[in-house]
Amino acid sequence: MGFPSNASEKPLKFLIYGRTGWIGGLLGKLCEAQAIDFAYGSGRLENRTSLESDLATVRPTHVFNAAGVTGRPNVDWCESHKVETIRANVVGTLTLADVCREKGLILINYATGCIFEYDQDHLLGSGIGFKEEDLPNFIGSFYSETKAMRFRDLCVCGRFAQELENICTLRVRMPISSDLSNPRNLITKITRYEKVVNIPNSMTILDELLPISIEMAKRNLTGIWNFTNPGVVSHNEILEMYQDYIDPNFTWKNFTLEEQAKVIVAPRSNNELNATKLKQEFPKLLSIKESLIQYVFKPNQKTPVA
Repeated sequence: MGFPSNASEKPLKFLIYGRTGWIGGLLGKLCEAQAIDFAYGSGRLENRTSLESDLATVRPTHVFNAAGVTGRPNVDWCESHKVETIRANVVGTLTLADVCREKGLILINYATGCIFEYDQDHLLGSGIGFKEEDLPNFIGSFYSETKAMRFRDLCVCGRFAQELENICTLRVRMPISSDLSNPRNLITKITRYEKVVNIPNSMTILDELLPISIEMAKRNLTGIWNFTNPGVVSHNEILEMYQDYIDPNFTWKNFTLEEQAKVIVAPRSNNELNATKLKQEFPKLLSIKESLIQYVFKPNQKTPVA
């Protein structure tokens, strides 16, 4: 789906929110590498006047929202900081989307795919993933609940679906990058955990997909997109690759969901997202396991793989 943006009338210029965040920082580096003019927003997402000031100053062709609350060190933080989470993940995003709509601008919004969990229609191991039009069925954590609220408001129900047609919602899941020193990287996290669960999930390889999000802006694409590589991969499979390519002496232990529940505050989402729509738009998109090897493990390879 496209939106009649004014982007085609002048050279690209991106306004990015989330300068201090992982994705926001990577976006800036990609813009520099592609010689795309960009600026980081200084306004607070929930402060409409400050957002309007940013737009007037920067005069962008597209706006990217990589801001929001995910919690540090993990989403359990959101359980005890609910007001801050609502302000950023619901109020802020809706405000930014409406300000962009008034200016005829597309908002590329990095959202989450952690709003689903395997169910009887999407069984673990079945290969049947949740599609863009499916309603969220997971609100086990407050973080996911605020993201699900935003999803319903912006993309499915009521007047927002009609009035805020300028949004390109990208559902990111368990993001991974080639920077294995980054504490936000899923691989970095699970190599430091004492134990991990072994459940296949959809995941997002940022090295491959973030450049695609810039291309989506260039094409003025809107609507909801499952922003993950096709297929699923389990924590054990990732750690086996880590063992093969990075550290042959690395070991890990598994535990069950029931055992995990005893050491976390809020439940975690496990699901497969159907990436057919994204694959059709970008046919060269690699499967999750292929992308892991090409973009993450081969560039970091330290040991010969048999």
